[in-house]
Amino acid sequence: MTQLAHARITAIGSYVPERILTNDDLEKMVDTNDEWIVQRTGIKQRHIAAEDEFTSHLCIQAVEQLQNRYHVALNDVDLIVVATTTPDYSFPTVSCRIQQHFGMEQAGAIDLNATCAGFTYGLHLANGLIAAGLHRKILVVAGETMSKITDYSDRNTCILFGDGAGAVLVERDLEASWFEAFTLGTNGEGGIHVYRSGLAEQMDGTPLIGNGKIVQNGREVFKWAVRTVSSGIEQLLQQAVLSLEDIDWFVPHSANLRMIESICEKSGMPLAKTLQSVQDMGNTSSASIPLALEAAVREGRLKLGDRVMLYGFGGGLTHAGLILRWGISKEI
Repeated sequence: MTQLAHARITAIGSYVPERILTNDDLEKMVDTNDEWIVQRTGIKQRHIAAEDEFTSHLCIQAVEQLQNRYHVALNDVDLIVVATTTPDYSFPTVSCRIQQHFGMEQAGAIDLNATCAGFTYGLHLANGLIAAGLHRKILVVAGETMSKITDYSDRNTCILFGDGAGAVLVERDLEASWFEAFTLGTNGEGGIHVYRSGLAEQMDGTPLIGNGKIVQNGREVFKWAVRTVSSGIEQLLQQAVLSLEDIDWFVPHSANLRMIESICEKSGMPLAKTLQSVQDMGNTSSASIPLALEAAVREGRLKLGDRVMLYGFGGGLTHAGLILRWGISKEI
């Protein structure tokens, strides 16, 4: 009889670029100021990639931190999953560039795009593949250079976005179940609220706008996120037969601090249990959740066995939530 396999997060790393763009810096670029930005978003600063620094560079740095911190071998990784909306190229993928850099000869490589829900989708995929017995060791990376697609003449969007990357190692575990619940969802009609131009000059007869830069209806996305994530939290708790009191940490996508506060208020999730990265790093899309997790590990707040609820949401409109037990015991 085949023994049931489970998946467990065993290592984590992160990286943000050296350059910091403060609210005072933005005040010199567009009609805004620190008080206006903080009041509406909670963001104080964000990290911005150098001109010659791209998503693969950030992801590689995050994986190197993971490797150096935990002294883990990567030569036996059998799949690399990268979540990004800002790849260096359409192909080769960011995951291929990571594979080449670390010489992981036995690893498959795939990029996925679920926008700001990308990291939770990546973990969901890794958990499923390991539980099915198809893989044993998967590297899940989320990285973004949002600054490359941000219009710095648009004060409504340029105040939001930053760059960064996070990486986790997900491995087979035969002793315990670490992933406890999941929910996925999409509202494709909501795609009109967050979009950027791509290969098509128009879609369904409607010209795309933005010249390759982000354009979004922030008000509509805000309302959708608060409603959808609050409902998703309830679904996750019901699936896992848990209550809010059983959750040690809530880690939503760090889009906007005011949005996080509204989600917590509507769902009943205590803000004191919430981990976020938005204040010092801005909205880093798929990277925001692993950046928040890594900071909590570094600060000693997130510990082995803690029950964590992750919830990513963003363009598409797409969302994904997970409840898992934190599997990292200590740094080596």
